[in-house]
Amino acid sequence: MDKAQREAIAKRILALSTADQTEVIVSAQNSALTRFTRGVSNQNVASIDNGVSVRAIVGGRTGVAATNDTSDESLKALVARAIEMASFAPSDPEQPQLPAGGPCPAPEGAFVDATAKADPFERARICDAILTEVEGAGYWSSGYVSTGESGITIANSSGALASFDGTDAQANVKVTASDSTGFAERLSTDVGAIDGTDVGRRAVEKARGTASPRSVEPGTWTVILEPPAFGELLAYLVSHFSAQTYDEGSSFCSGALDSAFFDASFSLYDDFAHPLAPGMPFDFEAHPKSRVTLVKNGVVRDIVTDSYYARKLKRPNTGHALPAPNAYGPQALNIVVAPGSKTREELIAETTRGLLISRFWYIRVVDQKKTIVTGMTRDGTYLIEHGRITGGVRNLRFNQSIVEALGAASFSNDQHRTGQYSYSLVVPTAKLERFTFSSTTEF
Repeated sequence: MDKAQREAIAKRILALSTADQTEVIVSAQNSALTRFTRGVSNQNVASIDNGVSVRAIVGGRTGVAATNDTSDESLKALVARAIEMASFAPSDPEQPQLPAGGPCPAPEGAFVDATAKADPFERARICDAILTEVEGAGYWSSGYVSTGESGITIANSSGALASFDGTDAQANVKVTASDSTGFAERLSTDVGAIDGTDVGRRAVEKARGTASPRSVEPGTWTVILEPPAFGELLAYLVSHFSAQTYDEGSSFCSGALDSAFFDASFSLYDDFAHPLAPGMPFDFEAHPKSRVTLVKNGVVRDIVTDSYYARKLKRPNTGHALPAPNAYGPQALNIVVAPGSKTREELIAETTRGLLISRFWYIRVVDQKKTIVTGMTRDGTYLIEHGRITGGVRNLRFNQSIVEALGAASFSNDQHRTGQYSYSLVVPTAKLERFTFSSTTEF
């Protein structure tokens, strides 16, 4: 569905509803993925999905219902079901009026026509370039190339009406050698920016550079985290800047805004318009998103809110609502870490003894309030001695507070978009002076 079709459905539903307040989300998604392993494409999938969700608020009681059927009969039943669901919910005296919306221009580069039109042959071309690099090195690999476009329209009974269309393309590859592995990725709204040869070459270089890995002792190390590793770690910090976790007391900064928790070199933002990851300019209540400074020079400055927590905490609505219903509250979805002043090579050259880490794997929370997580290194871990990379090391398991790790940090002067699963971030390479590894592995 295009914008006009989505908006027509949203307006039709609003006209059908008798609830005190009504919110409609109409979404359309067209996504495709080509997966490969051992030199062949083993999966080529595509899906087109349209969805409609209705939130009905009656006497402070909220009900939500959703469907994929956009026929008139289905939409009438959908509205009735949402209103019926509201009758079973408890009344919430904090329930605010739905936002009235406002101007929400899409950031430049959020929609690229070539990505929207990408076909299996385009994805196969990128896969072929990756496989050419891998097979030329005598290794094997697995990974995927994906492309997609999505559109969303949100309207409500307060008069809000907002629409956005975006595209996305990704390449992700793991290379396996006899006793080492390597990883590389590339993410962009423009499929033309996905260079399969470059992605394949970087993954091959990591597998080659960490061959014959040696064991090193666990303990406290200086680490240099490349963007995939830093992004995977940082993803577990983001929820702490939600007004809900702040209000519940489960955030490390609950009750401590304007306090210094990090190194003065660390600044963190939520910015939907960053050129490396332009995204939706409004939240799932159709409220315009604000660029929020979460941390400035090591000091926690702000949290993100939606209409509910803006009213409850008497703070501005920053436009960070998730679709109702959800258990997570408002969330920062467009995380950006400010770059530093040194190159990645300078960070390495200034390290007497440390580890260069390509990515982490299987991170899990140990202590939410203290931001302690555990996980392992993976797919390219190097030893640094006297400012030089001297070879690969066997993987290590860590137990580390993210806040404490960022208490002594510095960052490279470039930024990269990185992401896995449900998140996307823009980050530099990070050097952390104190990072604790609890054990080693045999691989």
